[in-house]
Amino acid sequence: MLDECLGALSRSAVKPLECIVVDDASTDGAQLVAERHGARVIVLGERQGPARARNVGALQAHGNLILFLDADVCIHADALGRILDNFRRDPSLDAVIGAYDDAPAARPFVSQYRNLLHCFTHRAGRAEASTFWAGCGAIRKEAFLACGGFDDRCDRPAIEDIELGSRLKANGGRILLDASVQVQHLKEWTFANMVMTDIFDRGIPWTRVILRAGSMPDDLNVRWSQRLSVALAFLLMAAVYLGNSKTAIGCAFAIIGLNWSFYTFLAAVRGVLFASRAVPLHVLFHIYSAVAFLLGACLHLVSLIRPSASELPGEQTS
Repeated sequence: MLDECLGALSRSAVKPLECIVVDDASTDGAQLVAERHGARVIVLGERQGPARARNVGALQAHGNLILFLDADVCIHADALGRILDNFRRDPSLDAVIGAYDDAPAARPFVSQYRNLLHCFTHRAGRAEASTFWAGCGAIRKEAFLACGGFDDRCDRPAIEDIELGSRLKANGGRILLDASVQVQHLKEWTFANMVMTDIFDRGIPWTRVILRAGSMPDDLNVRWSQRLSVALAFLLMAAVYLGNSKTAIGCAFAIIGLNWSFYTFLAAVRGVLFASRAVPLHVLFHIYSAVAFLLGACLHLVSLIRPSASELPGEQTS
């Protein structure tokens, strides 16, 4: 995937000042691939996680704008130009994030559904964004250093970029979501890794970040319709447990109604049959998101009772 990522970057209409690839102790020949594309390669002696790898690369960067790209995306040729235009038009911006396009490379149904869900979420998000996205996100180096960079205690891919965004916003920073800044996602999802990622690498830690901050933005995955969908998922689970089929069916239809715009988006880009197949998966998404919220809330309560236990990356204990 890195080969495709760097190939797409080389075809950008606006060329970057430099390209830095941090090899987090990979075993797949990433260093040779990066060198073949003319990138400056920094090799870490042992695996330290994406947060640490990004921090190392950012500290070595010479420019005053740092663009983070995941290795499994292909940036569109006009994306860098759009990013620069945004910063030029509004000098008060600290960061600009983009979005996945509606043409994910992996063809299996689950992969298409999962990547299109992310695409729609960003397209429906507020322009004045509440978070950062490292899949395709640019930030002023000064702002990045001022808020401490990524928390490098995140030793695996999770919400280290969301957590960075929350600190940037808390410091008064401004983040723009420009959905016309697009990348194609190459990742192939399976049902199992989608569910595990959404619960353990997204839902639980994001819940803890929100509860720690004491506020929930009406944006992206936590906008009001998604919060209400999760609440209905709680009721749906309770109704199924109690054997109340009418209430369960009513909750399921209410979730579908709240998310009708997503299903019409899927129908527009992939057809009615695809959208129909996606509905059960999306209802299930809200059910396990409800489970993740409960688990995250429990861990947050534990951290309040025992501050040294279950410490969330980014929190400091005294």
